[in-house]
Amino acid sequence: ENAVKYNTSLNPQIHIQMHNGNDQYTWYVKDNGIGIEPQYHDRIFEMFKRLHNREIYQGSGLGLSITKKIINKLDGEIGVISEEGKGSTFWFSIPKVD
Repeated sequence: ENAVKYNTSLNPQIHIQMHNGNDQYTWYVKDNGIGIEPQYHDRIFEMFKRLHNREIYQGSGLGLSITKKIINKLDGEIGVISEEGKGSTFWFSIPKVD
């Protein structure tokens, strides 16, 4: 949802990829949205933290924090690679279970 919501392009694009590693699975979700400045990369995963005014982009600031809690419960990791104006790639990994 965020990949579409935070996108001002006339041609929004979302690419999803999965990597099957030796001991974990990793998913990547890449978009061509507005991007996120590096100093805010950690903040976006905090509960109720928003980078934009609700009048511009609606939302509660819960989505990524809930996702992070779920991934952490699965002993996984989540992160983002992004620059303002250049889109974002969100990734998360979870370990394989025997």
